[in-house]
Amino acid sequence: MSDPEITTREQWLAARHALLAQEKELTRHRDEVNAARRRLPMVEITKAYTFDGPHGSAGLRDLFEGRGQLVIYHLMLDPGAGEACPACSFWIDTIGDLTHLHARDTSFAAVSRAPLEEIERYKRRMGWTIPWYSSHGSDFNYDFHVSFDPAIVPVEYNYTGFAELVRKNPAWEGYTGSEMGVSAFLRQGDRVFHTYSCFERGIDHLNGTYNWLDLTARGRQEDWEQPPGRADGPAMSWLRRHDEYDRG
Repeated sequence: MSDPEITTREQWLAARHALLAQEKELTRHRDEVNAARRRLPMVEITKAYTFDGPHGSAGLRDLFEGRGQLVIYHLMLDPGAGEACPACSFWIDTIGDLTHLHARDTSFAAVSRAPLEEIERYKRRMGWTIPWYSSHGSDFNYDFHVSFDPAIVPVEYNYTGFAELVRKNPAWEGYTGSEMGVSAFLRQGDRVFHTYSCFERGIDHLNGTYNWLDLTARGRQEDWEQPPGRADGPAMSWLRRHDEYDRG
């Protein structure tokens, strides 16, 4: 493994000052991007979506739990799959205590297409306490472009149309599964608005474990990272559900 070169404290400090300048530039740019995100217009949701939750049937407004904002994680657990995808499970594991979100008038929920009994079974296995709803029988996942069936909604993912998706990756041809994503909503009285959605590496910064690893010399140890020589495989090839790791 290619670890960092060994140097003196003085040389390390000079390199650290140079990196600090880059980090500050990144922070300023992130603030600008966050401000641009807050300036996005919003679209009213007029379709009546129905979800199945632990307390029975719920509409989208109910998922706010009386708060003004809602963030939904589109969790990849399709009907009959039995298990959510390891990557989605990884993201949910890192969420933390929701009371901090609640303190800013914001609720969190996960939504999957699997029936509620399958959701509850996997939720117990993972030991999660997050609000998690089934959109089984609803168009919700399709309308927000995280589940795919051209007979329901034209296929699009990460703001990319079907033809371009297939051009980049032929595996999209005929694909009717689901992918990960996050959507944000705002409530004004009884009216609900869609304000933001992101997909693929757009949700990267929401993963606490990856952000901790990014502070280390060996990073995520995935082969796309620079400098080379510190990886043991492709992106997320090491990843397991948290009860599947060899703990020896």
